[in-house]
Amino acid sequence: MANIKDVAERAGVSVATVSRVLNGHSPVAATRDRVLAAVAELGYRPNSVARALRTARTGALGLLIGDLTNPFFTELADAVEDEARSLGYSLVIGNAGESPQQQDDHIRTLIDRRIDGLLVSSAGTGSPVLRETAAAGTPLVLLDRAVDGLDVPCVRADGRAALADLAAHFAALGRRRPAIIVAPAGTRTGADRLRFFREALRPYGIELPDERVGATPDLQPTGGRRVMRGFLDLPEPPDAVLATDNLMALGAMDEIRARGLRVPDDLALVVYDDVPWFRHTDPPLTAIAQPTRELGRAAVHTLLERIEGRPAESVLLPARLVPRRSCGEPVPEHAPHTPEPADEARAPVREHAPHAPVPTDAPRTTDGSNGSDTDTNTNTNTNSDTESDTDTHNERGSA
Repeated sequence: MANIKDVAERAGVSVATVSRVLNGHSPVAATRDRVLAAVAELGYRPNSVARALRTARTGALGLLIGDLTNPFFTELADAVEDEARSLGYSLVIGNAGESPQQQDDHIRTLIDRRIDGLLVSSAGTGSPVLRETAAAGTPLVLLDRAVDGLDVPCVRADGRAALADLAAHFAALGRRRPAIIVAPAGTRTGADRLRFFREALRPYGIELPDERVGATPDLQPTGGRRVMRGFLDLPEPPDAVLATDNLMALGAMDEIRARGLRVPDDLALVVYDDVPWFRHTDPPLTAIAQPTRELGRAAVHTLLERIEGRPAESVLLPARLVPRRSCGEPVPEHAPHTPEPADEARAPVREHAPHAPVPTDAPRTTDGSNGSDTDTNTNTNTNSDTESDTDTHNERGSA
């Protein structure tokens, strides 16, 4: 097996020069290319343990995700891994399963493995070991979920503009009795989405009373179904529902279907989080899409700033409303099929950036031509062959 001396001889440089190149510090491009060519020819693999002892770096990052069964987090983890690998880092992933205790167990394990830095999408409202890790000075960045009282950068989506667009969308379509399904009480993400949505509705004279705000007891589809059941049992049920997570929306759809109701004829349904199969449901679901891959890339770069000891700020990337057919959006006759708009790179904005006021005189409208050409007079259903009850599901959700 080739060693570093063999590489130096093949490249015609000193061992010290090879070491500098492998650690990314070679000032001369020609020298770097020669060394890297020798590394490839000889199949040389640096000893990561020895390098860690010399540099106090392992070249490994940790990622702790709230729930890997949630499609949003699955894509987010994939984006983080892609960006980390492109920058020469390996990634160790832990799944908290929405359990603060399991989260703390993973943090201890990752710290014991001497990772260079840690990305965390926190379970619940934080956990003791997470706070201890931040206080100890470990390079740490929060991802998607801010934690009150934790003074570390957070990279997440800003849904204010998208929720303002949704409020205008509801007003234009005559939806005056909205309801919202949110994460369990005390979670920062759920509280923010509720607050922003209420604020966005006010300019249109649309109220969101407490009876039409439902916090799930958990982050599972069963919780979404339970909240939807309560909404539909109201003397005056909502005519539009926003589910602030894609898995909770599954339970809500099951309850709508079990009642024999139709989306959008009997009520509109919108999901915060957009996943690829939403455009294939019947009707295609209007959604608020988060810039998932951009979040993953920004999180890695923010963490590397912290690892290098440079100042790092929180990052907000704008979410966007994707109108389809689940709110009763009008579809022009003979409307041509157009592909879904691709995610575009979005410029990050500073935390607490001001949001432009929502116009009150001319609500925006959409033609909803994205998605499919299916008839909106059919039930929202992702599996027309199965009348499954999500109360028997054993899935975990996330918000």
